[in-house]
Amino acid sequence: MLNVLYEDNHIIVVVKPAGVLSQSDISGDVDMLTIVKNYIKEKYNKPGNVYTGLVHRLDRNVGGTMIFAKTSKAASRLSEQMRNKTFHKGYFSLCYGVPEISSGTLINYLKKNEKTNTVYEDETGSLCQLEYTVVNTFIHKGENFSLVYNVPITGRTHQIRAQMALMGHPLVGDNKYGNKYGHQSNGSTIALWSSIIHVKHPTREDIMTFKSLPDNSGPWHQFHKNIISSCVDFIEKLY
Repeated sequence: MLNVLYEDNHIIVVVKPAGVLSQSDISGDVDMLTIVKNYIKEKYNKPGNVYTGLVHRLDRNVGGTMIFAKTSKAASRLSEQMRNKTFHKGYFSLCYGVPEISSGTLINYLKKNEKTNTVYEDETGSLCQLEYTVVNTFIHKGENFSLVYNVPITGRTHQIRAQMALMGHPLVGDNKYGNKYGHQSNGSTIALWSSIIHVKHPTREDIMTFKSLPDNSGPWHQFHKNIISSCVDFIEKLY
């Protein structure tokens, strides 16, 4: 069942489960754009093709908050906010180790390898800026882990995953960017969650904040209760 956080005539905000595509690809696997479109079509008994605008994407193995446009006007205005960098997104990640500095901004130049669908650091790459804050730390079987809040200033492919790995603290379950110590993942989920979208409503003056918390799947499972309480406490301080 689709988890709807908010809906009106112009936008719908939902929670994407990790493992589900943002939009269809050649695999033909289930995707959020189709799920949302079918939900609107059935709920309102709409005939024909239902307009649903994909405003932003999440990697397949990342879950969390997504916003879709229900009108072309909303899609255009939300896209404009993304271009103007007034469309703010915040993610929680679970990474290996504890960063020496508890908060800061990471700056890297990343280039994409089309063959492997990964990014790597290269001076000719695109500028990537990522704010991070360590929210809490945990010990599991003698190993240190950190719950981190990430805010991408730029919107690049795999930005959070790559920049945290380059910092020396790869995300748990992320086989592409330095998953360590035999914590293997089937690729369906990694410890990265789109938690907060902070945006101006496309047709009103309201500044709206939409929130969701990491679920109990995959890498989140081992610390889930502590992670949720830490996330809630941190979000309450932000908003």
